[in-house]
Amino acid sequence: MLAEPAQAGGWPPHCEIVEGSVASPADVESVSSGVSTLFLADADPASAAEVLQAGDIPRIRRLVLLSSHGPEYEENYPPETWFWLAIEHAVRNSGIPATIIRPSAVMGAMLAGTYPATGFGWRETIETAGTVWEPYGAAGCYPFIHEEDLAAVAAAGLLGDEYTGMVLEAVGLPVSTGDRVACLAAALGREIDLVALTEAEARQRWRTQGWPDSAVDVTLYALQEYAARTAELTQWTLDQRPSVAAIIGRPPRTFQDWVADNLDEFR
Repeated sequence: MLAEPAQAGGWPPHCEIVEGSVASPADVESVSSGVSTLFLADADPASAAEVLQAGDIPRIRRLVLLSSHGPEYEENYPPETWFWLAIEHAVRNSGIPATIIRPSAVMGAMLAGTYPATGFGWRETIETAGTVWEPYGAAGCYPFIHEEDLAAVAAAGLLGDEYTGMVLEAVGLPVSTGDRVACLAAALGREIDLVALTEAEARQRWRTQGWPDSAVDVTLYALQEYAARTAELTQWTLDQRPSVAAIIGRPPRTFQDWVADNLDEFR
């Protein structure tokens, strides 16, 4: 496991951790000897092509890339603006047998925080004020996948050739802000107020929390888009083949499951 210093702790005892960066060809080369499969996450478009030529990496049997939801939208813009799509192209051009995973947001991002739509910050405001402040109030909507389901999709790609050459849409169903708050309230056994913010108020709040304007713009767009097209985008998710359920061999875990597992984080 090649991990940044801040991420080097907390792994299972059988994991061998080497401090370094997957964005550094030299770091990747230093751990590439004898590697037969590679799970690539947090890649950098500026170095992805070089990383995939580092050391023994070109000779591995199988690669799984954790991409993101949205590369298909990047196709509408000049290549110099691409991020995830640039990484995907580097993987495809490497010649390494690969599976690309495009996940929706993971439920656990409520605790770790990757962008505002995940509800990062709810834990603190629920504990201190019994309140959640969100743009569009209960109507806001976003798709989530349980992190255990995403890990199982990645494992399926790493352990066999069934999905080699495919793009797997590891997406969960859209969940409204109102339903997420109601689920947390029911599990905690107390009321949680949900206050609707204007877009201007949400921008100011998230900027104060340190989110860049690009993340704020994407979040406001996505929350509104999924709210307006919930039925259509739910059906799109259900139509994906292979489905997440088929890949992992069981029904995906729900937001209720995630809350039950992590309830102590909100007490």
